[in-house]
Amino acid sequence: MSALPPVTPAQFFAELYGSRAARNGEVIRRKVRDVERYVGRAVFETEMPRRGFTVLENAGQFVIFCNRAPIRRVV
Repeated sequence: MSALPPVTPAQFFAELYGSRAARNGEVIRRKVRDVERYVGRAVFETEMPRRGFTVLENAGQFVIFCNRAPIRRVV
């Protein structure tokens, strides 16, 4: 994320979707508290599947898979 926090949910999502990792279909993470502060959990949980992204939550982080590939737990 940039040095300045996003002011609106639109700015948050524009920054997230504009990141190199998201554009390349890679994996990114965001702190749960930041997502809840800037856009709200409900909005975030609605937007991610709309984009075809899978999200996992662990240890205060959202891990966002910016692609539609299946997830397979290895261990």
